[in-house]
Amino acid sequence: MAGRAAEPEVIWTRPERAGRGPKPAYSRADIAAAAVRIADADGLDAVSMRRVAAEIGCGTMSLYNYVPRKEDLYELMVDLVSGEYELSGEPSGDWRADMLGMARQTRDIMRRHPWVVRVMTTAYSISPNALRYLDWCLACLRPLDVPPGTKLELIGMVNGSVMIFVANEQAIAERTRSVPWTEEQEQAVRGAYMMGQVMTGDYPHLAALFAQGVAPPDDPEQAFDRLLGRLLDSYAPRS
Repeated sequence: MAGRAAEPEVIWTRPERAGRGPKPAYSRADIAAAAVRIADADGLDAVSMRRVAAEIGCGTMSLYNYVPRKEDLYELMVDLVSGEYELSGEPSGDWRADMLGMARQTRDIMRRHPWVVRVMTTAYSISPNALRYLDWCLACLRPLDVPPGTKLELIGMVNGSVMIFVANEQAIAERTRSVPWTEEQEQAVRGAYMMGQVMTGDYPHLAALFAQGVAPPDDPEQAFDRLLGRLLDSYAPRS
């Protein structure tokens, strides 16, 4: 394939356009923006080198001079949307509140760009905007007295938890679009079935749990904040 490197390389160390010749007609930002527009409108599967090339008005083979691999294109896309984080100002000094705020921003970005959940990987954590995000999170965590490696682990756990939460939201939304009833109606039916099974006596631990009373599902925003709050507390329980 044209432009494919014989050895591993980082797209960020590669010139904007390989080889000699006139000044590049397109920037990585142009290419990433085109790919993001396509993914936002038609989903990740619609993003192809041919489609992106057509979007910016160049030939498919010419695009490989800028972006050697599809994986590089994904990395450019993830970096572009990572630039949507609001990182101005200074952390508040309350690391829990600051990290919860970052988690909320991550969730909002993934909601605006649902395809991110499919392509996000730690391999893309060295891009310019990803490094800005990481540096900001470390600034938020300065008051937390744990080893540096634990801080990086915490950031990874927060991101992973947000991804799982959003992926579940997406799956529920997709299922709801494919059936003629509401999510609430389906949950009511499934809840009634589950209670019927619990009452058979085959699941004594579940029966004991339900006998103590289980709170009904709350607002997704409250559930998200509670989940992240418990995760953060696990790294430094409140005194």
